[in-house]
Amino acid sequence: MASLSSRSLATLATGWRDATTGPAYGALADRIRLLVIDGRIPLGTRLPAERELAAQLQLSRTTVSAAYGQLRDTGYVDSLRGSGSVVRLPARAPDPGVTTTPEFLDLSKATMPGIPAVLGATERAAVLLPQYFGESGFDALGLDILRQGLADRYTRRGLPTSADEIMVTVGAQSAIAHVARTLLGRGDRVLVESPSYPHAFEALRAAGGRLVPVSVSTEDGWDELAMEQAIQRTSPTLAYLMPDFHNPTGRSMSPELRRRVIALAQRQGTTLVIDETMSGLGLDGQPEAPPFAIFGGPVITIGSVGKSVWGGLRIGWIRADREIIQRIARMRFTYDLGTPVLDQLIVADLLPDYEQILADRRIFLRENRDRLAALLADRLPAWRMPHVEGGLTAWVNLGTPVSSQLALAARSEGVVIAAGPRFGLDGVFERYLRIPFSHPIEDLERSVEALERAWAQISRHPVAVTGADLAQVV
Repeated sequence: MASLSSRSLATLATGWRDATTGPAYGALADRIRLLVIDGRIPLGTRLPAERELAAQLQLSRTTVSAAYGQLRDTGYVDSLRGSGSVVRLPARAPDPGVTTTPEFLDLSKATMPGIPAVLGATERAAVLLPQYFGESGFDALGLDILRQGLADRYTRRGLPTSADEIMVTVGAQSAIAHVARTLLGRGDRVLVESPSYPHAFEALRAAGGRLVPVSVSTEDGWDELAMEQAIQRTSPTLAYLMPDFHNPTGRSMSPELRRRVIALAQRQGTTLVIDETMSGLGLDGQPEAPPFAIFGGPVITIGSVGKSVWGGLRIGWIRADREIIQRIARMRFTYDLGTPVLDQLIVADLLPDYEQILADRRIFLRENRDRLAALLADRLPAWRMPHVEGGLTAWVNLGTPVSSQLALAARSEGVVIAAGPRFGLDGVFERYLRIPFSHPIEDLERSVEALERAWAQISRHPVAVTGADLAQVV
């Protein structure tokens, strides 16, 4: 059973007392509950002993005991003999990691509805499926027809690729995990962007990686000097980057920075893991950037159709040198036994129309982005939504470090949304909220109305801005 130290919990709960004028035990219980719901404290984790946490937070043990008691009463903690206080979820808790009930709008996931073309592709794939019944179905690399189709698309985009440089995976998350498990050793450093995709953090840490964050902001993009210094100082084994319409900021790297990053990686022996799941979703008429690997260097590329076609098609891929693909394939069977054949056939059927699919998706997302910007300007003018160049999300500055408090209040208004610190390390980004604009526009409008009500709730208790709060801005 995993345990959380009092120091780690105090770091995760940074700013918990500033978010309310109510009793301290209630504020502490609320913050721990939010950390559980957001996934920052995994289920089954043992919380620190009451005495240790009280000393770390400079509270009375009575206050911590009352907070734990409230968590037990609401179903977020079990007290087990010999195991202490163990985190769980109540039976009906709205949680970003599980299906929410119909009355909840789930903004914790940046996904689009599936396209109708999936139905026709499924029918055609089902006709082809019997051709594969004579095979085992356990294949670490993927179907030849899909691998060749993906390789051809990379070649058309300017990066000559053969099928044996492609591995098909169960989504992009699986691809990240396979790369990390194969190439990382315990304690190896990994350069990551901050903020970034939280499940990538989890996969890299699970493989033993020690994360080295580099800032990405909506105003200035990547902190280039900090990135250069971090690579030179730490010589990371891997660098996980999302250079195309970065999640959550929507920013893209310039060609000059891409070349510089590759040159740095080559000098320091760092392998770049480039997440291109948002590639092709530019919203201002810009052409799709060429693959990052076109500039050369030690690059592994991750892609998927989860953000462009439908999340229910669990198809991702890895594009890398043949030797790396073979290494990952040898390791893969210790974690999963291959990718579903029917899903692969469906995606292979859709690939010839993929450019049109992306074009249609860009129209949908552009309209939604502009609608979200107008709604926030009208209903929540204190918030600042930057212009979003592409992708599915806006990284909105609330102006006040209350993101966790707002996320809790939003649940009472029927909206499940991840607090800003979910996308960072060590509790930062309390001033920010990631708002996807990828859902149907009527859901988007209802969600902003609910966020407006939640904002009104917490605005009754304004929070003073301190120097520590300012340090969280990126």
